[in-house]
Amino acid sequence: MTQTPPGAYAPDLAQIEQLAQDAIAGLPGPYRAAAGAVRLRVEDFAPDEILQAMDIDDPFELTGLYEGIPLTEKSVSDQPVQPDVIWLFRRPILDEWLDRGDVSLNELVSHVLVHELAHHFGWSDADIARIDPWWE
Repeated sequence: MTQTPPGAYAPDLAQIEQLAQDAIAGLPGPYRAAAGAVRLRVEDFAPDEILQAMDIDDPFELTGLYEGIPLTEKSVSDQPVQPDVIWLFRRPILDEWLDRGDVSLNELVSHVLVHELAHHFGWSDADIARIDPWWE
């Protein structure tokens, strides 16, 4: 059994959100402004209604989610019903980070965020690879 080092603690919701905000700040200029317009929500787990709608039994299986209409499908004549949202789920992210053991928490949060932004921007795999080299 591995012992937790003295003073070690799990990052809280605010720290995960700060890592995500730092990742947004590090995006290339054209994407940074558009990504900043997407609402960011960090929760411990996905709400039950999201898990049920996605037919997910284990809440640890979902690290992030994009809710909205991709920019490639929006029209200037569309009336926004709700803001686009990127959800990050702290506990599943922390579990994946510990299980992997080969990436920093900052890298993992950034990776999950970029994956969700890919849905928002309508990015191809090549687009994602330019932004997040982890995909290569």
